[in-house]
Amino acid sequence: MARTKPAPKRAKPKIVLVLGGARSGKSEYAEARTLALRGPRAKALYLATGQAHDREMAARIDTHKKRRGSGWATIEEPLDIAGIIATHAKPGAPILVDCLTLWLSNLMHGQADIAAETAKLCAALKAAKGPVVLVSNEIGLGIVPDNKLAREFRDHAGRIHQDVARVAHDAIFVAAGLPLALKGKTV
Repeated sequence: MARTKPAPKRAKPKIVLVLGGARSGKSEYAEARTLALRGPRAKALYLATGQAHDREMAARIDTHKKRRGSGWATIEEPLDIAGIIATHAKPGAPILVDCLTLWLSNLMHGQADIAAETAKLCAALKAAKGPVVLVSNEIGLGIVPDNKLAREFRDHAGRIHQDVARVAHDAIFVAAGLPLALKGKTV
């Protein structure tokens, strides 16, 4: 009786969390990292959580779109990022989620259950069939905010970052355009 070799185990899709402050270079790093995870002839998916509620935000969104170019498909989804990841994550077709703090703002505005939504996101990341890179603003390094809503936002963001970092293979902090590996590798 001939023995058959067991099928080789597939590596789990790469999950990468990219943190940094405002204008730190985190989005540019995350975009490059996402494209590096792309398979031949595949487009990367940019999952945008921001909403253009004013001219300044519309200009920021436009800047991001122009910088990305044609190697990307875009889905704008302010709330259900877990559903988009579950539906669209495929081998060789990475998803970039930009960003978790805007997503949190949207959830808080809609009075959603932040812990439940974070659990859904982490479950979707664990089950993802393709690579996912997530960008978020690290806001917990400054002074304690002077109002309750800002403190709640900072605290929720910190918990989301911890939960996603536990699921992620790599967690990167970007400052002054320089990536620092907190977990895993920068490349």
